[in-house]
Formats: sequence, structure tokens, C-alpha cells
Amino acid sequence: MLQNKEIQFQRLGLIDYKEAWDYQDKLFTGILDLKSRNRNLPEDAQVQTPNYLLFCSHPHVYTLGKSGHEENLLIDEQGLQEKGATFYKINRGGDITYHGPGQIVGYPILDLDNFFTDIHKYLRFLEEAVILTLEEYGITAGRIQGLTGVWLDHEEQKDPRKICAMGVKCSRWVTMHGFAFNINTDLDYFSNIVPCGINDKKVTSLAKELNHEVPETEVEEKLLKHLAHLFDADIITATHEERY
Repeated sequence: MLQNKEIQFQRLGLIDYKEAWDYQDKLFTGILDLKSRNRNLPEDAQVQTPNYLLFCSHPHVYTLGKSGHEENLLIDEQGLQEKGATFYKINRGGDITYHGPGQIVGYPILDLDNFFTDIHKYLRFLEEAVILTLEEYGITAGRIQGLTGVWLDHEEQKDPRKICAMGVKCSRWVTMHGFAFNINTDLDYFSNIVPCGINDKKVTSLAKELNHEVPETEVEEKLLKHLAHLFDADIITATHEERY
């Protein structure tokens, strides 16, 4: 069966974290179910699996990955209420992170059988799309060995700063969860956690590095361009009627 290189792109806007998680899970489970059905069919009767890419932002929320440590959340339930934030334990990799307005949260729900079956390459491609996007703003970014995500001052590490966090789940080569790219993010919310369980490095945003706010849709367009090139994919924007 031919690989499906088309990715259906949806902008969900500002959306409750649990609502977006449930929607991701619906798409993720649908792909897995289709793969299961295909296994029982001759190759010429199999149906191509779809791929999805969701961009959104969330009201203030802290999420803890399955390998994370709850003590990295530094405030209690009352503190969460005072901050207007929620907290979820979720089924991605990684430790604790923050999502909020002014952030581009990307959720690729891809069947990697359509592209390549290499989870490390997948993560590097997500990082590379962010690195190339930052380059368009005159910002040099990269990786720090042993750590996921995208960093500034990643080479000399005199003042290393994370600008994009990553955490994914993959089952039978189908992915969910993804990345959180700080654009116009209120970085004060990161002071309530040990971000990603790393207590000796800072967090930053595109607006902080440029000293001015940046239109998030402008950044999204650059990200989409680089993701399409890296994955050799056609990214098709879904109409409103095609969502949910």
C-alpha cells in the first residue's frame, strides 16, 4: 500500500486542555483501529491511514508526563486556583511543563508508517522545524545532548534557555502529543514548576528574545512550511466543517 504523505492541518485556537486531549485521543485511536482492520485485509483492499496536525493554545495548565515527578509542581491546589491554572497527569513522555496563552502547541497525530519508522528521527524533525523557524527571526537555536526540546545558547551554555518543550506518545508508530513553542508566553508561570525536571536552566520565549510580541499566526505559517519540507508532506488545511 502506498504511503499517505498528506497531513490534515487544523487550527483549534484557544481550547481547554482536556478537550484537546480527548480530540487527539479520538484521532489517535481512529488511526490505530484502521491499522488493525488493515492487518486482516489483502494489501489491495487496505485503506490508507490519515495523518493530522493540530495547532492550538490552552488556558493556563500544567501537565506531568508518565515518567515525571509530581514534586516538580511547586504549588498546591490552592496555588493552582489562585493562578487560574489546572493540572493533569498525562500519557506522554517527559516530566512537567506549562501550557498557556501566547504559546503554539503542536499535536502531530501521524502514522509514521507513512513517513519513516524512527521515533528519534521524528523528534529531531520536530525540533528542526522550530530551529529553522527561529533562524528566520535571526535567532540561533539548537539541541543540548541528553535533553529534548529546542534551546538557545546551546553550544557554550553560559545561559542556556529552553524555548520549545517536547513530549510525545507513540504506539504502533502512531504519534500523539507533541511540542510547546513559547511565542508571547507569560514566563512567570514557569516559576511554579521545575520545567521538564531541569532546575539549572531557564525558559524563554520568542517575544522575550526579540523584545517585542510576534504574531502567532505568522510563526505558525513558518512552522508549517518547515514541517512540510522535513516530512516531505502535503499539509492541507481542513475547513471548519471537517473538524471534530
